[in-house]
Amino acid sequence: MIGPLLDLVFPRVCAGCGAEVTADGHHLCWDCLADLQFIQPPFCERCGDPVSGRVDHAFTCALCAGRSAGFDRARSAVRYEGAAGEAIRNLKYNNHLWVVSDLGALLEAAVRVHFPALAFDLVTWVPLHATRRRMRGFNQSAELGRDLARRLGLPARGTAVRVKPTPTQTRLTVPGRADNVRGAFRARRMCPLRGRRVLLVDDVMTTGATANECAAALKAGGAASVSAVTVARG
Repeated sequence: MIGPLLDLVFPRVCAGCGAEVTADGHHLCWDCLADLQFIQPPFCERCGDPVSGRVDHAFTCALCAGRSAGFDRARSAVRYEGAAGEAIRNLKYNNHLWVVSDLGALLEAAVRVHFPALAFDLVTWVPLHATRRRMRGFNQSAELGRDLARRLGLPARGTAVRVKPTPTQTRLTVPGRADNVRGAFRARRMCPLRGRRVLLVDDVMTTGATANECAAALKAGGAASVSAVTVARG
């Protein structure tokens, strides 16, 4: 009864457009949900980066062909634009933790659509450096990872640490992004990764450099495989 009572006192508004939300328990309105640009083929077999036009065969993009393999495969739910982009930015920078459930539903959909034949042993997430974690107060990727793990019925564990306080990737070039996160992660020493099939969660993927480097650290720690999933693709 608490939810409906709170809705009466503090009516929920859409995290994307600010309109009133009528669907129980959600924070994205139907119009914004209808406008989401879901990631569909054709896309790179490894990183899931979509391409325009018609492609009748499996392919690997030039970016993936030119870098060492960290994750085995990566997929994203939607484009980083519109309501999805607004909700993610508000989660990260304005503490809108209530959108986690809506974004977690998108993550679940991406996993069930893109990884139907894969089995996972645990869900983990890309960590923040301790300094940024203290400044922000939480790790948005951890919040999303825990929500996704609950939906999939899997254990959720923080299996990696960020050992370098890297600057934001936002304004860096593709090579700069890779250099920025090189050696930034290591697997937690006391976390049992040996032989585990890991699902790695992050909020946004652009070039995939961060997820790739984190996945490589998890494999160095013993993970048998690492698949990455993000809410959005930049």
